[in-house]
Amino acid sequence: MDWTSMVTVGRIVRPQGNRGEVVVAPETDFGDERFEPGATVHVRRAEAVEPLRIAESRAHDGRWVVGFEGVRSINDAETLRDLELRIPEDALHPLGPNEYYAHDLVGCEVRTTGGDLVGRVMRIDFATAVPMLVVGDAEDVLVPMVDAICRRVDIAEKIVVIDPPDGLIDVNRRPHAGD
Repeated sequence: MDWTSMVTVGRIVRPQGNRGEVVVAPETDFGDERFEPGATVHVRRAEAVEPLRIAESRAHDGRWVVGFEGVRSINDAETLRDLELRIPEDALHPLGPNEYYAHDLVGCEVRTTGGDLVGRVMRIDFATAVPMLVVGDAEDVLVPMVDAICRRVDIAEKIVVIDPPDGLIDVNRRPHAGD
């Protein structure tokens, strides 16, 4: 399987307990399906793509606690720390109007309704109640992914036009990680 043609649906944060379970930070709105027992996700270790079959899972405080087949101890779970969980792109659901997959937004140019360039979408931050576009330029700018601000999204043209309230860009500007 080609890792680059797969879509990230979560990241393993850390082991949970001593039975081999892990905590997963989801990067999907379909967590019930992506992390259901019997589902398969893929990880990459040592440049090899490996399937992991989910044996058990439960939602907990905005994250998922997941047990994989064959992962039975905290030591086994520790080897999975920080790995991305991916699925083949053809396993994605068709979306309705005004719904977008995060991987389709990454790389989109972000401009204001006045035409000013803000930067390009580097990633989507799901750690808040509202997904935030992380728009990179000289600094990162966090832009809430809500209709009132994101006025036009055109995936084919790779552009997002925003109408930010006064001060939003300056208030949500932060240095790049590591700067």
